[in-house]
Amino acid sequence: MFQIDWERLKDVLEYNPQEPMIFSSGFFLWLFLGFSFIYMLLQKKNTARILFVIAFSYYFYYKSSGFYFFLLGIVTIADFLLALLMDHTGGKIKRKLIVTLSLCINLGLLVYFKYTNFFFNTIYDIFLPVGISFFTFQSLSYTIDVYRREIKALHNPLDYAFYVSFFPQLVAGPIVRARDFIPQIRRPLFVSREMFGEGVFFIVSGLFKKAIISDYISVNFVERIFDNPGLYSGIENLFGVYGYAMQIYCDFSGYSDMAIGIALLLGFRFPINFNSPYKADSITDFWHRWHISLSTWLRDYLYISMGGNRKGKLRTYFNLFMTMLLGGLWHGASWNFVVWGAFHGIALAVHKFWRSITGKAKTQRSHGIRKFLGIIITFHFVCFCWIFFRNSTFDDSLTMLGQIFGDFTPQLFGQLVAGYWKVFALMTLGFLLHFAPDNWQDACRRGVTALPLLGKAFLLIALIYLVIQMKSAEIQPFIYFQF
Repeated sequence: MFQIDWERLKDVLEYNPQEPMIFSSGFFLWLFLGFSFIYMLLQKKNTARILFVIAFSYYFYYKSSGFYFFLLGIVTIADFLLALLMDHTGGKIKRKLIVTLSLCINLGLLVYFKYTNFFFNTIYDIFLPVGISFFTFQSLSYTIDVYRREIKALHNPLDYAFYVSFFPQLVAGPIVRARDFIPQIRRPLFVSREMFGEGVFFIVSGLFKKAIISDYISVNFVERIFDNPGLYSGIENLFGVYGYAMQIYCDFSGYSDMAIGIALLLGFRFPINFNSPYKADSITDFWHRWHISLSTWLRDYLYISMGGNRKGKLRTYFNLFMTMLLGGLWHGASWNFVVWGAFHGIALAVHKFWRSITGKAKTQRSHGIRKFLGIIITFHFVCFCWIFFRNSTFDDSLTMLGQIFGDFTPQLFGQLVAGYWKVFALMTLGFLLHFAPDNWQDACRRGVTALPLLGKAFLLIALIYLVIQMKSAEIQPFIYFQF
């Protein structure tokens, strides 16, 4: 007689803060197979399919953040109604009041959950819902675009709920614009052979980055250094910083790749969120390559709203600085994030000033030794800023810098590599793959796309087996879940 394991069913349905649902977990991979089967059965039933995806997305968010999934509903309902009201309002002042109300609701949630503990001494620690910054910014982009009359407001609440809650990018981006995504919702579901192949490629690529490279070097090296920087020599701290540079890139771009891949398997296209950022030869170029959906959001809705480059050079430099300072605060309520954002803002302003006095156009690229030196300098500046981004306290950041510049002890390098040879091997592999020519990645994508279905399945199964062999005992959440 068939018996239901109620305890197991309870584990599947209940939120477990120790095991949030993430793309790289075995549970999600099995769950996604079942989801995909039902999804394809509903291929020609648009409304039923949309309802099913919304329900699954809310379940996904509940398994990631628990009780606070209701915030997603509040943001969705409020901005849907406000945008609809704004679309039927002619007066500029009234429209401005409505979009201001949307800003207050979304930013009010962010301020309460992310900054209350920072600015006030509360008697209890306020829980930060996973991904709240991403879905509030995504929803805000919609209401602001409606206010600017760049898009028309939706009249179907299901379509808007689908847009805001779509689970692949819900908790860690990319931040998808309404104008790009909403037209895809009601299109007939079609996944071409190329889309399926690209989807598998991005999932395999993202899973490899996250579960093989990022998780391993994090648990076995980076966390040890950053938890106690004063216990390690300068050279150990320096390579801890290099390790974190690779960890955060593989972690976050790995999530974005998996989100893009999963969306492709479901018939949707997301914009690329990372474009080999450590190949950047300037800090401006870096922000054209790193977390592209956030950098363009900050540019379009913050920098331009403050005046952009339309009010003179000094105001332009100030706007760049404030945009990045607020971008730092977006990541969290910490003086480390403030310093991280300030350094990037100053660097962007300085680079823009340098281009103005040298007469170098935006589209003019460096070549040869200048490009090589630009990449080296930019990479090390970004790594310097990662010190403040990663450390939990400002004092730890200063301690790490003190060790690097005051107790370097290069003679320990051989011993360091011998003790952590697996970590260094994966770091080297990560950097080699990152700096490989772009056409190599394109060739790999075409190769995976050309594989027969059995070949794609074998590739995915082989990678999952490798992940199981290398994973740590505890689930390693994506770094950007905390933002």
